Amino acid sequence: MRASLALLLLLVAAAHAAHRGKAYVREKVCQEYRMLGKENFRTLTIISNSRKYSNGTFEEIGHLVREIVSLAETCCADGADPSCYDAGSSALSVKSCSAESPFPAHPGTAECCTHEGLERKLCLAALQHPPQPLPRYLQPSDEELCQAFREDPRQFADRFLYEYSSSYSQAPLPVLLGSTRTFLSMVSTCCISPAPTVCFLKEKLQRKTLSLLTLTSNRVCSRFSAYGKDKVTFSYLASLAQKVPTAPFEDLFPLAEDAAKVFSQCCDSVAEDCMQKKLSEHTAKACAALSARDGRFADCCKGKNLVENYFCILALPPVPAPKLPEALELTNKELCGEEGALQATRRVLPMAARSLFELARRHPTLPDAILAKLYDASEKVRVECCSAKDPSACLDSKRLRMGAELPPVLETASQLCGQYTKLNFLDFKKRLRESLTQTVPEASPALLEQLLEQRASFASTCCTPAAPPLLCASKV
Repeated sequence: MRASLALLLLLVAAAHAAHRGKAYVREKVCQEYRMLGKENFRTLTIISNSRKYSNGTFEEIGHLVREIVSLAETCCADGADPSCYDAGSSALSVKSCSAESPFPAHPGTAECCTHEGLERKLCLAALQHPPQPLPRYLQPSDEELCQAFREDPRQFADRFLYEYSSSYSQAPLPVLLGSTRTFLSMVSTCCISPAPTVCFLKEKLQRKTLSLLTLTSNRVCSRFSAYGKDKVTFSYLASLAQKVPTAPFEDLFPLAEDAAKVFSQCCDSVAEDCMQKKLSEHTAKACAALSARDGRFADCCKGKNLVENYFCILALPPVPAPKLPEALELTNKELCGEEGALQATRRVLPMAARSLFELARRHPTLPDAILAKLYDASEKVRVECCSAKDPSACLDSKRLRMGAELPPVLETASQLCGQYTKLNFLDFKKRLRESLTQTVPEASPALLEQLLEQRASFASTCCTPAAPPLLCASKV
C-alpha cells in the first residue's frame, strides 16, 4: 500500500500543479511522475477528477485527464523548457473558458473566466460538483465484468474508475484508492483464472472489509460535508437515541462527539489508514458503552472485524419509544448563558443536544432530515433571541409559536416514515392515498396525486438510514 500512498501524494500535487504552474510544484510533480510512471499518474488523475466533477460525463472526464497527463508528460521530459508547465496550464485555463470547452460543465466557470492569469487558474481549480445524492454504481455480474474486461481492458478500467469514483466521491481518497485498486486486481486475476467463480468468491471475501469501509465512509463523510462538525454531532446523537432510547444522554453524547471527531480527522485526510483505524477505535467505544444495554448492539459487536461491526450498528433500525419520564425543558438562562449566544456556543452545545436527544428518542421514526431542520431552526432562534434586548421575552414568544406548530409536523413525519418502514411500497402508497383523501378531502384528483407522489418520494428517499442530507433538506 506504500506505492498507493505515494500515488495519492502525487495526485494532490498534480491537482494543484495543473492550475498553479509554480516552478517548485512542477519540480515535485515531475519527480513523482518520473518515479511512478505515466500510467499510475493517469489512473490517479481519473480518480481525482471523477470525484471532483461527479456530475461530469465519462467523455468530459476523459478530455480533462488527457490534457493533464499530456501536460505532465511534455513538461517533465528531459530538457523541457522551465516555463513549459506555466504556459501549458495557462493554455488549459483558456480552453476551459472557451464556448466549445470539452471539460465538465460547471455553473461557476463563467465567473472564473472573468478573471485572468493565476487568479483565473485558482478559481477554476476550486470548482467542483456537489456529491451524488446516492451511489449510482451498480456492479455487473462476474460474467459481464469479464466480457467487458476481455473486450478492452484499458477502457474497462477507465470506465470503472470513473463510475466508482464519482459514485463514492465523499469516501476518503486513500479508501477509494485501495478499493479501486483491489477491484481491478480481482477482475484481472479472476477473468483469466481456470475457475473464475471460485476465484471471485475468494477475492470478494478478501475485499469485504474494504468494500464496507468505502460504502460506510462515503455515507458518513457525505453527512459530515453537508452538516459540519457540530450539526453532525447532533445527527449522530439522534440516531443513537432512536436505536437505544433507554441509554442515558451521558452515555450517548460522548460517543456522538467522538464520531464527529473521527469524521473531521479522516474524511479529508490523506493518511493511509486514518478512517479504518479511527473508526475501529470508535466502534470499540460504542460496543463497550452500549452492548450491555441493547441485545442488538451486543450481536453487532460479537464480530472480530470492527469495520463490519460498525456497518452492522449503522444499519440497526430504530426501536419503539419506551415509557420515559417527562423531559426537562431548558431555562432561558441555560440557553443563552451569561456570556451571550456567540461566546457561549461550546458551553451550550451539550445542553442543546439534550433537547434534541429527548425529542429523538420519543419519536423513533422521525427522519434525520426533519431533525436537522429542527436543529437549524433552534440555532437560529437561540442566536436571534440571545442577542435581543429582552432574551427571555423573545424565547418565550418562540416557544409559544413552536408549541402550536411543531406537534403536527412531528406527527405527520413520524407517521409517514413509520408506515414506510413497516409496509411494502405498494401497501404504503395505498395507505398514504387513503390518509390524504381523509385529511385533504377538498383536493382535486390532480392535487391529490401530486401530494401522494411528493410524500412517497420523500419517504423512499429520506426515511432510510442512508438518506442523502442535502437532497432531503430540499424535500422537507
